[in-house]
Amino acid sequence: MASLGEFLREQRRQAKLSLRQLADVAGVSNPYLSQIERGLRKPSAEILQQIAKGLRISAETLYVQAGILDADAVKEQTEAGGVPAAVLADPDLSDEQKQALLQIYTSFRNDRSRQEKEKP
Repeated sequence: MASLGEFLREQRRQAKLSLRQLADVAGVSNPYLSQIERGLRKPSAEILQQIAKGLRISAETLYVQAGILDADAVKEQTEAGGVPAAVLADPDLSDEQKQALLQIYTSFRNDRSRQEKEKP
């Protein structure tokens, strides 16, 4: 969790935002954001999404830092293009919906690969 806080602090500094400014933009309290940065609090996916919007970075980036998503899986899905890229780029889906869809899609693809390998 400390690495998430350090990452957030660095992203906030690169965006040239004060703690108070980011808290206002993200819709969270200044003390709560400070506790996240110091590794004392573990934010929900919804809070991470709000912070990501305030920092103008992808929520998936913060999900990876928080351990919600696997970095290799996100990279693989993004590079694969097609369905995964479309799901990740869809602004009408919440991050939770994107994650669920990608997990289902990956499951279907893995099942299909197994079936192909098992054919005589």
